[in-house]
Amino acid sequence: MPDTARDDLLAGFTAPQPYAMETVAGAPRAPGVVLDGGMVIYVGRTRRGLRDRLRQHLTGNRGSSVLHDQVGQLLDTAGNGASAADIAGWLGRCEVRWQETDNPEGTKEALVLALKPRFNRQVPKPRDADGGE
Repeated sequence: MPDTARDDLLAGFTAPQPYAMETVAGAPRAPGVVLDGGMVIYVGRTRRGLRDRLRQHLTGNRGSSVLHDQVGQLLDTAGNGASAADIAGWLGRCEVRWQETDNPEGTKEALVLALKPRFNRQVPKPRDADGGE
């Protein structure tokens, strides 16, 4: 995808910020969409609050966060599972952006289809012009 098309899709998002607890503390308690990195590696959405979801990805566990689990799988080695600190450290090298929206699911779907992020394993099927599949 050309960078201009990607930039157009991301125009309504905040500027990239380090994925750190200080950033998470400043995130809104509103529904929205979360992106990780300048090269989008994950698109997530929440209906409850961006602040809580970002915190959950960064400090949660594999059962509470799909992103946390998938990064853990990336870092796991034979006979040694990545620790929560390992996962948080890897995520801490990423950047996050978000956008408040009343339609987080639709926004996420459009971004996943267009950007095909590495950690989004479930890619929705494109809909036809009538909104069906």
